[in-house]
Amino acid sequence: MKTRLLALLLMLLPTLGFAAGDGVHLREMTPDLRDRASLQRGMKLFVNYCMGCHSLQYQRFSRAAEDLDMPRDLVEDNLIFSSGLGFNDQMRSAMSADDGEGWFGAAPPDLTLEARLRGSDWIYSYLLGFYRDPSRPTGVNNRVFPLVAMPNVLEPLQGVQEKVCAASEHPAEGAEIDPLTGKYQSCEVLKVTRPGAMAPEGFEGAVYDLTNFLAYVGEPSRLKAEALAPKVLIFILIFGVIAYLLKREYWRDIH
Repeated sequence: MKTRLLALLLMLLPTLGFAAGDGVHLREMTPDLRDRASLQRGMKLFVNYCMGCHSLQYQRFSRAAEDLDMPRDLVEDNLIFSSGLGFNDQMRSAMSADDGEGWFGAAPPDLTLEARLRGSDWIYSYLLGFYRDPSRPTGVNNRVFPLVAMPNVLEPLQGVQEKVCAASEHPAEGAEIDPLTGKYQSCEVLKVTRPGAMAPEGFEGAVYDLTNFLAYVGEPSRLKAEALAPKVLIFILIFGVIAYLLKREYWRDIH
């Protein structure tokens, strides 16, 4: 028993380290699964920028369309690009695992449960954490996931982001506090040096939508479960009262 428990803990330690960002300051992101407009935009971003490499093999186009109030013809005409996929199929990438491993050194993972594995804060910070690094094969690195093999596929939207020397609010990004400003002075601050198609605030909103969609995919039945939970608790309470009264009736003559 102890051996099995130790093995389980050893398996979980790397995952827990990744989820925490390995000591890197993670930006807070609170999913809103009731914001269907955000989820729709997030699905559009995922299909256009992520699905070339990553799959959502436990999610179907039809399920997402139903949950997010998206008409079937809109999904078929604008969100299904592969000729081998249909409306009722799983959201699978056209890239094979062998091709992904050959091109990036590792097959891109399936992202269906990514939000549950690493957390929404991690995903949000990761997508905002790419910066130019000429020493890397893809030309970019990532603050949250150092030496990442993935290219910055959102760079056309964000623009070119680089490390610069500036004031920072977060101790993880700086070394010393400036006594005049009270902020950390660091040469690890990320700044967009060449604008993309979106302004910084708009890009952060797009990353929020994408992260929000991945949070939904990880638990597509969460809202239904939350709506059902009070009814289940009321049923258990009523059943408990009935069971208690029945037990008292059965044992009345004995006591």
